[in-house]
Amino acid sequence: MSTSSRPEADSLVGAIDQGTSSTRFLVFNAKTAELISQHQVEINQSFPKEGWVEEDPKEILQSVCECMERTSEKLIQLNINISNVKAIGVTNQRETTVVWDKETGEPLYNAIVWLDLRTQSTVEKLIKKTPGKNKNHLKDKTGLPISTYFSALKLRWLMDNIESVAEAVQTNRAVFGTVDSWLIWCLTGGKNGGVHCTDVTNASRTMLFNIHTMQWDPELCKYFDVPIEILPEVRSSSEIYGYMNSGSLVGVPISGCLGDQSAALVGQMCFKDGQAKNTYGTGCFMLKNTGVKPVMSDHGLLTTVAYKLGRDQPVYYALEGSVAIAGAVVRWLKENLGIIKSSSDIEKLAATAGTSYGCYFVPAFSGLYAPYWEPSARGIICGLTQFTNSSHLAFAALEAVCFQTREVLDAMNQDSGVPLSQLQVDGGMTANKLLMQLQADILCIPVVRPSMSETTALGAAMAAGAAEGVCVWTINPDGMTSVTSEKYQPKINPDESEFRYTRWKKAVQKAMNWETMEPVPTENGRHIMLTVGIIGSSDVQCSAKVWNQQKFGFQ
Repeated sequence: MSTSSRPEADSLVGAIDQGTSSTRFLVFNAKTAELISQHQVEINQSFPKEGWVEEDPKEILQSVCECMERTSEKLIQLNINISNVKAIGVTNQRETTVVWDKETGEPLYNAIVWLDLRTQSTVEKLIKKTPGKNKNHLKDKTGLPISTYFSALKLRWLMDNIESVAEAVQTNRAVFGTVDSWLIWCLTGGKNGGVHCTDVTNASRTMLFNIHTMQWDPELCKYFDVPIEILPEVRSSSEIYGYMNSGSLVGVPISGCLGDQSAALVGQMCFKDGQAKNTYGTGCFMLKNTGVKPVMSDHGLLTTVAYKLGRDQPVYYALEGSVAIAGAVVRWLKENLGIIKSSSDIEKLAATAGTSYGCYFVPAFSGLYAPYWEPSARGIICGLTQFTNSSHLAFAALEAVCFQTREVLDAMNQDSGVPLSQLQVDGGMTANKLLMQLQADILCIPVVRPSMSETTALGAAMAAGAAEGVCVWTINPDGMTSVTSEKYQPKINPDESEFRYTRWKKAVQKAMNWETMEPVPTENGRHIMLTVGIIGSSDVQCSAKVWNQQKFGFQ
């Protein structure tokens, strides 16, 4: 009897990959890790005010259900029995905050996305109150600086500013969750018995979770004045949380849960201390496995939970460098400036220039994350001349992603004392070959991209398939199918790379301390956020397009 005809060889595992800009459902073969089928739906973002970024939790849920149904239909068209799907994993945009009414099942406000800056004044007030005005005041427990990035600040804002949220908290109807919690609760029954849980990786991004005790911390909850009762139960990243309550996959266990960056670390099989990966999505996130003991950074990196693959398995930690704007800069060039028609056009446009011609772009639309943690920074384009055109700007935008990664890699090398000899990469932007070559040139080390770049979804599927009670996937790096990859070697002189990087860092300094909490209003009441060479927040729309058509002739 051949291996392929044995029933267990046909076991499939699904993965919900709910990202900032899109939702996907992917189905993998549990024996070979081969991607069998998938479906993707884009997610709308809204920008109600300067620096605010929101998404509709019901649209997020609907996109997940649609992707699961469409993928199930595709499996049937491939003559694959959907009963072969033995488990489902969830991976999600982290820190994005949802509060809903557990009795009605309705969200009480839009999801506040991780990029959102509305809590900047709260952050500044908290830091002023801490001993020595230290933004790392809570780092010993959380591994994180006090920043707009993390969920506790967003939850505090909702409780302070949205009447329906405050009322629901007071009447014990409100529950909080990151996107994974919202989805698992809804998919396992919602108001009719839905499971309110999260995993250790997502919990570690809230600032309410003690990364040493692996529990919600009463002192942290008191610091942010958040009632511990509204928080989800914290579970491991690989166990059965509940079962699909409806749809084509009803009855299938949901048994894996990892924040997207942890999922990519698992999907890249970085299970050994010192292994690292960089994911290029809306933002850019480098994680380095530091083993079973948390390592605190002295160079602006975060200490986070990497994974806990089973209730009785050890917790692994990671150092993380978070960059807010990576793929989002391409979306911004497309939607706000209109210089490209689709995101894939940027590679061709940038290649026509082959250089930024001295133009540097710091896309600090949501302030700067690692290694600076400076929310007052704003986007800046400098080094412009009359010669500068749209292709130079496109090239500068791609270089910006690479320079930001270099800053994070330098910090990681300083913290660990052991320089990375190559960088493993994944995520949607890695399809851009020019970007990958640029990254190798700017880092001066090889960049290795797996042929199957869906490592985030793969990591969630691995966790789900390996869970106790499912056991269709064996997570053993030595026994897993080797993944083919493409390697990009540095091609430019290291001195040239260093020169460009130094100029970039000079541009970063010019972007610092740009925005204050008391912006000057114009006659029509809007804040001045756009001048020559300076780009404000990401919701400057048609005015930016008109301005650029007049000044630069961008189409």
